[in-house]
Amino acid sequence: MAGFHHRNNRGPRKPQEALHKINKLIRARSVRVVGENVEPGVYSISEALKIAEDQGLDLIEISPNADPPVCKISDYQKYLYQQKKKQKELKAKTVKVVVKEIRFGPNTDEHDYNFKLKHAIKFLNEGSKVKAYVFFKGRSILFKDKGEILLLKFAQDLEELGKVEQLPRLEGKRMTMFITPKKK
Repeated sequence: MAGFHHRNNRGPRKPQEALHKINKLIRARSVRVVGENVEPGVYSISEALKIAEDQGLDLIEISPNADPPVCKISDYQKYLYQQKKKQKELKAKTVKVVVKEIRFGPNTDEHDYNFKLKHAIKFLNEGSKVKAYVFFKGRSILFKDKGEILLLKFAQDLEELGKVEQLPRLEGKRMTMFITPKKK
């Protein structure tokens, strides 16, 4: 086995590209400078680099498509940390909408209907959206009015907890309706 070596098939590694151009990587002739302890304005790249260097900080290109590009004088690691923190806060603020599906047949009997209704009540109380649909197999598509009546009755029974976001609509072999929970 001497002389055997494993070569991964990814080829040579490329250096990881930085998220922002910093210091000498900035190619613009002049830049608009912002930051703390700096007089905001347009400077030549050499002036901007000197200001950053004198403060022991980095020149970070934050808006490369502006004319001239906008650069901030700051510590790059601190800047990255703040960006990450902002992203995390935004992510925390976004509300994840959960959609629960409830499937009916066009001839769903009373017992099944009540069973599914209980589930829908539970889902709406948890704050989830409910997607109720009637699935038509084969020739049962002939009973599409039965399906629509069933969904409308379903919406009526859930009136206290949720409001209909989309009335029953036929898409192919499915008739779908969305119910969103009412704000408490």
